[in-house]
Amino acid sequence: MLKKNLSILIAIIAITIGCETKEKKQMNSNEETNMETTTEQGELDALLDVKRKQAAERITGEKKQVYAEGIEDIKNSGILDKALNVGAKAPNFTLNNATNKSVSLYDELKNGPVILTWYRGGWCPYCNITLNHLQEKLPEFKKAGATLLALTPELPDKSLSTSEKNNLEFTVLSDIGNKVGKQYGVVYTLTAPLATMYEAGFGLHQNNGDESNELPLAATYVIDKNGIIQYAFLNEDYKNRAEPKEIIAALNKLKQ
Repeated sequence: MLKKNLSILIAIIAITIGCETKEKKQMNSNEETNMETTTEQGELDALLDVKRKQAAERITGEKKQVYAEGIEDIKNSGILDKALNVGAKAPNFTLNNATNKSVSLYDELKNGPVILTWYRGGWCPYCNITLNHLQEKLPEFKKAGATLLALTPELPDKSLSTSEKNNLEFTVLSDIGNKVGKQYGVVYTLTAPLATMYEAGFGLHQNNGDESNELPLAATYVIDKNGIIQYAFLNEDYKNRAEPKEIIAALNKLKQ
């Protein structure tokens, strides 16, 4: 009888330990899954997400609708299909930087690949967050042998203010009238309600020196030394931007 009871007790203990071990493994598995989910979001996107959530709480329902309709209008315009993409030859251009010095894309390509990115203006908080993050990653871009050029439709004095405000050490170029942006097919026209809102809010026309109500997508390209686009980030939503880790991966791929 004693042996039988002892056997039953041992069996119960074994089952209990087995269940605890299985439960612990499951918990560890869940923790790993949660960690993977967390790390999937890029560094820049995490920073932008904070701003998105703040804006969602602050902006009124009417303004939210105007912004949403503006994004939908871009999506329906076909611009994402028409813009230059991977494999296309990048058109050359020469623009002035914030100190009125001319910079040529093809001249820069003689030194290595170029990261070409557009931002809407210093008035855009998502642009400033992105510019700051790109500045942080600048050493990594340089290590990969690349030059970073940022284009904006704002007038030079405005782009200079943005460069100084964000302590930017890379080149910011004024694409007045979005001439280069149009060559690359990344320029769109704001909806009338959104244009009115921007004009009343910060004076878009004065910042850009025209009344076109045109802005560029927050597009980013990696262009190799031969002038061929090897990476393209195109998105209708100005709150989404190219992740530096993707840019660096594209640059490293050029070395293979």
